[in-house]
Order: sequence, then structure tokens, then C-alpha cells
Amino acid sequence: MDKMRMESVDRTAQNIDKIGALFPNCITETVGEDGKPKKAINFELLKQMLSGDVLEGDEAYEFTWVGKKAAIVEANKPIRKTLRPCPEESVNWDTTENLYIEGDNLEVLKLMQESYLSAIKIIYIDPPYNTGSDSFVYPDNYMMDKDEYQEGIGLFDEDNNKLFLENNANNPRFHSDWDSMMYSRLMLARNLLSEDGIIFLSIGQGEIQSLIAICNEVFGESNCCGIISRVMKSGGAKGRFFSPNMEYILVYSKNILAAGNFREPISEEIINKLYTSVEESGERKGEKYRPFGLYQSSLDARPNQRYYIECPDGTFVIPPGETMPKDVKDGAMVIPKGTDGCWRWSRDRYLEEKEKGNIAFKESKGVLITSDGKPAKWNIYTKIWLSDRQEDGMVPVDLISKWENRMSTKELAELDIPFDFAKPTALIKYLIDIVDNNKDAIILDFFSGSATTAHATMLQNFSDGGNRKFIMVQYPEEYAEKSSAKKAGYTNICEIGKERIRRAGAKIKDDAPLTTLELDTGFRVLKVDDSNMTDIYYSPAEYSQDLLSTLESNVKSDRNDLDLLFGCLLEWGLPLSMPYTSEQMEGCTVHTYNEGDLIACFDENIPDSVIKEIAKRRPLRAVFRDSSFVNSPSKINVGEIFKLLAPDTRVKVI
Repeated sequence: MDKMRMESVDRTAQNIDKIGALFPNCITETVGEDGKPKKAINFELLKQMLSGDVLEGDEAYEFTWVGKKAAIVEANKPIRKTLRPCPEESVNWDTTENLYIEGDNLEVLKLMQESYLSAIKIIYIDPPYNTGSDSFVYPDNYMMDKDEYQEGIGLFDEDNNKLFLENNANNPRFHSDWDSMMYSRLMLARNLLSEDGIIFLSIGQGEIQSLIAICNEVFGESNCCGIISRVMKSGGAKGRFFSPNMEYILVYSKNILAAGNFREPISEEIINKLYTSVEESGERKGEKYRPFGLYQSSLDARPNQRYYIECPDGTFVIPPGETMPKDVKDGAMVIPKGTDGCWRWSRDRYLEEKEKGNIAFKESKGVLITSDGKPAKWNIYTKIWLSDRQEDGMVPVDLISKWENRMSTKELAELDIPFDFAKPTALIKYLIDIVDNNKDAIILDFFSGSATTAHATMLQNFSDGGNRKFIMVQYPEEYAEKSSAKKAGYTNICEIGKERIRRAGAKIKDDAPLTTLELDTGFRVLKVDDSNMTDIYYSPAEYSQDLLSTLESNVKSDRNDLDLLFGCLLEWGLPLSMPYTSEQMEGCTVHTYNEGDLIACFDENIPDSVIKEIAKRRPLRAVFRDSSFVNSPSKINVGEIFKLLAPDTRVKVI
């Protein structure tokens, strides 16, 4: 019977296995820190295998900084952490599918690698803009102090003399810390995106170039969907050369070929400006349409795009040009010269659209000519129906000049939430809305702040009937004593975020009680903590029955069944938002997760009758504690019971 790993996945080991599948001759062995042999890559041989694709020598086109390699190692390194459920701080714990996770987002992203691998449709983050601060609140192991950085860049010569001065806010060390912080997190975030997933990254001018370079490397330059420029405030800002009123949103896809299209609703302004005609008869009587000229220039024209069209008065017209078809009534086609105009459609397509009622003739002083070369009194238009365009939407522009930051100040004031520099919910709601086919999407924000993304997700679900789920991740940064949040009774930023979701959800439901009965405004709170296993020098996989007999318990005394259940969900890669039930069975507590995805019992000395009942239910997975069995023969007996009654069930112990 296998033991649960009870730690995050080792991404380095997984990557080595993937390379080994392609190039088995490049896999070798080395000795790990524990003195035991482990797999490694022969990089010189791998370079030789890829010699046609790898630049030889020391020079290469790349973006690098001091600490980049350490950031990669840190992202791939497993951690012995877990997520502990906190029902008392949650809203609708039993029924909600939303999550609020407290902890360092690097650790959270590592813990999510199994449960949410390729499952996230949309990621939005608003990371710190790095305005020159000497430190970050994120306690990453690779964050260098000043001495380490100076050594890394060779700031001193052999006699320990400083080679140049560097004590200012523009020092590249500040950029290096920020680059490392972002690089490791984006590496892990990419794994979570679905194949058609999209990530939006808000950023200011200070680090936009670095973030573009990092995203090009992590997601691939070909997967860049664009950069949105956004007006964050109108005037009044201070600046040495310019008043900084703009910020940016980088948009990348996991796979741009699978990403679909971005569309936004057609604005009333465009409708009133362009869709000025109304159909007077036929099946579409009363519908608005936009007349669009059928005539175009001859660039890239095909032969079947220059022909005569008969008008309502019996005359035949054609775009201006030197090449005139000989046969008028048959609409004979000729090859246009470079100076000839032509129609946007072929003759067959034109006849089809005319039959559908999609052609309009209007008397005007146009540029068309008759068959005898005289100016025509008609223009010919295609009808672009408003209803069709509203269904398809329109391609959004890459400049957002509405929803300035001051809107968020008003929103938070209405909820009585003290928080500065939040994004407006309308902005995040808009970004969610333009992504195609996302009404059931999981939306992740691992720099949650005041939880604007959660608020926006609930609003978007309310507006279009969607069933999107949000996952908010925030480090519990404590507030200063003199801050307005501290004075209002909030200890850290997570308390602000959770309270905002509670109040925003309640307000949405209070404003529309009849139409929000099914709207999910709840959330499960989970908090990063040390492993559920006792702090000893053995990893969970190294436990043996003999070793366990010398210990009182291999589970920490302050952990309960719910802690252990959610720890198992993380390792087995199950979503953390599914329903579960707990029941008593002959004095034992049995937990059933998502109707049989997993059944767990963490009691000691479980009788065979309970084991048999669990096996009869044939769950996909079953988990017990080692101490659930009196001895090794009892454990072997459990394995035999499952082989007989539930041969497809995977059984593990912690």
C-alpha cells in the first residue's frame, strides 16, 4: 500500500523525466544532499543532441539578471507545506465553489500544481509595481541581500575595492529582486493555465520592459496577445518630465492557437453613429443595419470580382476602371488592371446575398459608372445587421480610457472598506467579459489585494448568468499601527479582502434578491501552514512500520480530520471546492469527497466491517492513517479487501 507524499510536487524531477522520455541517453546519476543517488541531466550531451538548435559559444540573445538561476531552482523546489481549511472565516463553506487562500503566493502556486494543473481559464494579477523599495513582503529564499548581490555582479575587485557606486533607487539590484520574484511565480502560473487560458498582468512604466521580457520567455513571444494601455487617472500627478497617467496590461495566452478571439459588446455610441438605417420590408423589417459599400479598390482582386450589377432602374453599373466586360447582362467577369476598381464579393456571393435581402441600392452621386462609361446615379451597399454584430461582438481596442482608479475609491467607500490603490471592478469585469467562452471559467488572482477580482467575478456572473469560480491568493501583510485599515480594526490585508467579498456579495444579493438566488457569493478560506506530518528528519515516504512504532503519532497533534482531508486532496490533485459529507460508521468518522472521488477515514484501529463498507462503495481513491491498522498483517488484509470488492480503487495511507 502506497504512502501519501504530503509535500508539493518536485517540478525538477518531473522535468528531468520529460527530458528523459525524449533523450534517454542524456539522463545520468548524481548524489543528492541526502547522500543518495538521484537522476540528473548530462547537459553537455543534451547540447550535442540539440546542436542544430543551440547557439554555440558564450554569446546568446537572452534576458538575464543576478538571481535568475536561483529563481528557477526555487520555483521547481518542492515544499512540505499544506493548506488548512478555515470554515469559521468562510461564507457558505459547504456549498461554495470559490476559494480564498492566505499565504505566500509562491508556496500556494506550488501547492496548486496538482489540483489545478491546466485548469485555470483566466489569471489576472496586479503585482507590486517596484517603485524603488529595498525589499518585498514576499519572503522568497532567493531574495538577495546587498552583499550577496554585490558579490554576484562582481562589484569589488580582488583587493575588495568597490568598482562603482550603486546606492540609488535605479540600482539593478532592485530590478533583480523584482524580476526573480515575478519569474518564479509566472513559471508556476503557466502550468495552471488551460490550453486556451489567458493571463492579464497590470504593470506600471517602471518594470514594463522587464515584465515583457519575462513573459516572452515564460509564455513565449508568439503567445503575446497584445498590450493594453490604460488611463489610470486624469492629470494632477507629479513627475519630472511627464505626469504619469498611464499604466499597462500585458495579455498572454498559454497557446495562442487555442485562445479563441476577444470580443466586447458594441457600444451605444457606435450603434448611434454607424447603424443608422432601418429595414423597411421583409423578414427583418424594423431591424437596424449599417450600409457598407460593396465597391473597393482593386488591390489583391481576383478576376471574379469585376462584373456588372443591375440597378433598380434597369441600368448596369460597375466600379470605375479601364477594363470593361463585353457582356453586360450576364455579368461577364474580367481580370482587373491595377487601376480598376472591383467589388468586395464574387458574383456568386453577391447573388446569394441579394437573395437573402442583404443588398441595398441607394441613389447618390457615387463613383460607379454605367455600362456606357457615364457616371451612375446609384451606389450599392451590403447590409451589416446590428443584431448579427451584437451576437458576434466587436474586437476591443488596446486603449482603455474609462474606469479610472478613482472609481475604485468610490466603490470601496460604499462598502466601508479602507483600502488604497485598488483597481475598479468595471475594469476587471471587462477583461473577464472579452474572453470568449468563459462562463464556467476558474479565475485566479494571486496578488489579490482587496479582492477586486472576486468582486468583479461575482458582478459578471450576475450580469450574464455565468457560473465562474474565483481563487484569490494573498500574503497576510500586516498593517502599520497608524494606517486607516488598522484603526478600522483590520490586522492584515487578508482581513480586508475577505470582508470585501462578504459585503460585496451581500450587496449584490440585497440589490436583486429574486434574481440572485443561485448566485455563488461564498468562499472557502484556506491558509498555508507547515505540513500535517510531525517535524522529524524523515520524509513521509520514508516512514516504515518499525519507525512508526517508536513514535506516538506521525501527524501533528493540532491537526484534525479536515486538515488531513484537504492535505490529501492537494496530493491527489483534486479541486478544493467540491462538496463532501462526513458520517459515523461504527464509531468511525468517514469522509466522502465529491460523491466518491475520495473516501477517507483517519481513525485508529478501524474494524474490518468499516473497511468493507468503504470498499463496497467503490470510490476512486481511499485514504487511511498508518495508525488505522494494528499491525502489518492488518494493513495487508485491507489491501486484500479492496482487491476483492473494489479492484479499481487506489488506496494510500498517511
